[in-house]
Amino acid sequence: MKVVDMITGVSLPRNKSGEICIRGDQLMKGYLNDPEASARNIDKDGWLHTGDIGFGDDDDEIFIVDRLKELIKFKGYQVAPAELEALLISHLYIEDVAVVAVKDEVADEVPVAFVVRSEGSQLTEDDVVHYKRIKMVFFTDSIPKASSGKILRKYLRARLANGLMNLS
Repeated sequence: MKVVDMITGVSLPRNKSGEICIRGDQLMKGYLNDPEASARNIDKDGWLHTGDIGFGDDDDEIFIVDRLKELIKFKGYQVAPAELEALLISHLYIEDVAVVAVKDEVADEVPVAFVVRSEGSQLTEDDVVHYKRIKMVFFTDSIPKASSGKILRKYLRARLANGLMNLS
C-alpha cells in the first residue's frame, strides 16, 4: 500500500493525505472483459488506484477521509469536502454540515455548504461564507445520511440541480 499525491503521483510520507493505492497478488487482475476500466484504475506498475483519500499514521493504521470523486476542483486546486466540513463543524453555532460542489464559470467548481444551525442560533450566510471560499450557504433542518452516518451528497446535489434549495 502507498499514499500518493493526487496530482503528481509521488508517494507521500506518513500522516499526509493522498490517494490510497494498493498492489499485490491478493488483488484482482483487472475488470472482467473491460480493459478500459482496468487501464483507468490500475497503473502500468500494477498499483490499483482505489479512489479513496486517506493517510497512514505512525502506528500503521490507515484512515480514509474522503473519496477522490468528491473532491471540489477550485481554480486548479483540489479541495476535500470533509476538510471544509471539519472546519465548519468546529463553529459554535453549527450543529451539522455537508459540503458539495457546484459548477462555476470562473473557478470550475465552488464549494456550497448545507448547514444545520445549533438550537437558538441566529447564524447567517455571511458568518459562514468566509470559510475556505464557501460560495453559498443553505440552512436546513437536517443533513441526509445513510444509516452508517455517511453524508448522502447525491441528494444534496440533486436538490441543487433541481433548484430545490429549501431543504427544511
